[in-house]
Amino acid sequence: MSEAQRLAWAVDTLQAGGLADPVREARLLWRNVGEDDRFEAAVTRRAARVPMSHVLGYRDFWKHRFTVTSDVLDPRPETETLVEAALEVPFRKVLDLGTGSGAIIISLLAERSEARGVGTDISERGILVAGANAAAIGVVDRLILPLSDWYDDVGGQYDLIVSNPPYIALDEMPDLAPEVSHEPRMALTDEDDGLSCYRIICAGAPSRLVAGGWLMVEIGPTQGEAVAAMMSAAGLVSVEIRPDLDGRHRVVMGQKPL
Repeated sequence: MSEAQRLAWAVDTLQAGGLADPVREARLLWRNVGEDDRFEAAVTRRAARVPMSHVLGYRDFWKHRFTVTSDVLDPRPETETLVEAALEVPFRKVLDLGTGSGAIIISLLAERSEARGVGTDISERGILVAGANAAAIGVVDRLILPLSDWYDDVGGQYDLIVSNPPYIALDEMPDLAPEVSHEPRMALTDEDDGLSCYRIICAGAPSRLVAGGWLMVEIGPTQGEAVAAMMSAAGLVSVEIRPDLDGRHRVVMGQKPL
């Protein structure tokens, strides 16, 4: 088949798979894969609703390209709202709870050459992905990646704590896009009301923040008020809810009093 014929086949295949913009996706796969056999395999996987980042093996996030596998959450553009907010405050020591691919903390360390960080996760395979990304982006010498269930194996105090925890409620899971089924379930839902991880993070933050340090978390669009109340109850001040570019609540932040 000619290139035009292969692209036409790809568009038809992707359209049959229910993709909203099969032309754009076909062209993206052609540019990034190219070779006939690999292209056909990539199109078939994408038509089966395997996330594009898994098909290509990467996701562009903030200013860098991150390796992404089925062992980590696919970094979403809206998570850049958290990175942007974090870069507005001073920090030399940062903790990322549930780091996954490392997209958040690696992006922060790449912007602040004097900063050092700790990124925790309960997934050993996820930690390996984060480590590979840290090495590729040049911050591996300033990042420690321990296996830890939230704060369990974390010591010291930090200027900044960030997290994008599992916040999808159990009863919301069946309504998610088919692509989500290819991501690690434990990175998506707490198997509860979507707020249990925030209860742990907010309660533990004051003892692990220096005076004046900040806690910042990504949230689902309906969770802002509940998480803001948790931060206030934990003794944090200057609590604020930040919207993403679509105007939806996306980040809640609070500061430990000086």
